[in-house]
Amino acid sequence: MNEATKAPWHLWVLGIVSLIWFAGGANDYVQTKTGNMEYLGMAAENSGVPLDVMLEYFAAYPMWATVAWAMGVWGAVAGSLLLLFRSRFAFHFYIISVIGLALSMVYTLTSNMPDAMNTTFTWVFTAVIWLSLIGMAYYARRMTAAGVLR
Repeated sequence: MNEATKAPWHLWVLGIVSLIWFAGGANDYVQTKTGNMEYLGMAAENSGVPLDVMLEYFAAYPMWATVAWAMGVWGAVAGSLLLLFRSRFAFHFYIISVIGLALSMVYTLTSNMPDAMNTTFTWVFTAVIWLSLIGMAYYARRMTAAGVLR
């Protein structure tokens, strides 16, 4: 590895954008798990889901699904921070996040998701999360191979 390897401009752009994007998921996790009714009410209204339906669904989350959700959101935030710190471990944390997302999907697909929450928007948004997370893991791997992340 060359000590003089400079970080390309796109590392900073993707690192900052991904941190903001994944921090949104982390905020959603915190607001949901702490039961912030103002936030949850706004989320329910914006998604067209009755608040009581949303609360009931999230209250029924088993511990393993909650842990998977946490792995997903916090792994992605850590991956983005580590990318900005130019650490090769960014890739590893993105993979932890992918595993968390995959386990969360197992719960989502096997639970009795209320019809009000089972919308095209939900699945398109989930696909965007998958694509952004896999893309960032790939990017971190490429930057490691290029000697940018150490």
